[in-house]
Amino acid sequence: MFPLRVPILAVLVTLSLCQYYDYDYQPVPVLGPSGPNCNQECDCPVNFPSAMYCDNRKLKFVPIVPTGIKYLYLQNNLIEEIKAGVFDNVTDTLRWLILDNNQITNAKVSKGTIDKLTALEKLFFSYNNLIEPIIPPSKALEELRLTDNKLSKFPAGLLSDKENLTSIHLQHNELTSDAITGAFKGLKKLLSLDVSYNKLKKLPAGVPSSLGMLYADHNAIESIGAGYLNKLPALQYLRVSHNKLVDSGIPAGVFNVTSLLELDLSFNKLQSIPEVNEQLEQLYLQANEITKFDLSSFCKFMGPLNYSRLKHLRLDGNNITHSSMPPDSVNCLRQASDIMFE
Repeated sequence: MFPLRVPILAVLVTLSLCQYYDYDYQPVPVLGPSGPNCNQECDCPVNFPSAMYCDNRKLKFVPIVPTGIKYLYLQNNLIEEIKAGVFDNVTDTLRWLILDNNQITNAKVSKGTIDKLTALEKLFFSYNNLIEPIIPPSKALEELRLTDNKLSKFPAGLLSDKENLTSIHLQHNELTSDAITGAFKGLKKLLSLDVSYNKLKKLPAGVPSSLGMLYADHNAIESIGAGYLNKLPALQYLRVSHNKLVDSGIPAGVFNVTSLLELDLSFNKLQSIPEVNEQLEQLYLQANEITKFDLSSFCKFMGPLNYSRLKHLRLDGNNITHSSMPPDSVNCLRQASDIMFE
């Protein structure tokens, strides 16, 4: 049986569409009485005794976790402190630790708690009051969520041995570009990185070549480094909406890479359509200052095999209309089923 009450997103495309999660959904089967090996303040379903549900209990502290628990749910409480010893029975067996929506600060996480969890695969620590990340020693860690905290720094090296880490969510914090320099060094399997709603002035440096999805919406990014995407041959989804991008900050051909399928540059200050690769399928440019429809941005050459694979293009909220499209557009954008001007 899958231990979460709702499925964790496992497919890359699904992750791109749904960044948030809901633990309030109740399964159809009744949980029934707890097993004998369970903290009295929580529930451990007899049909799934390795999971302990302590969510939505108005708890102010983490209860002692008994032997045999692999999946621990503590979200939506009033927890301010994690005392030493609470995880002593499960230091090498606890796999999932869900601490979202509490009131935890770094100062109240005692030494000898999370820093002893050597088997943890998922750590969800969103909607708390952390000012710097808390990372378990587990090399099995696959998913890390630290959204909606007060993170202002992410020291280099904290993730250097996390070779199985595939997903990192850091949105809604106070991170700067300097604060995350070197933060992602050593990662070899990272697929998804979300640094939206921070204070970045440039896209994060040192991200691994395995990355397939990078979200940096709602920052203060003014430019993209020349050759940045060439270092990310697996990148398919790039979102840099609601930033401060201008034409001079977009080097020629910086987005002309074959791997990219979706590019979101909406709500910036671009005055022209940047050059993209023929393989791109989704391009979002709404709410910029674009005044010209330049077909060469999509097609350098046109022929039986030379045309854009673009399917969706948004240009609404700019200074151009459908009449701005040149006559040859039908030959270049032959697969575009949705082009929005208003």
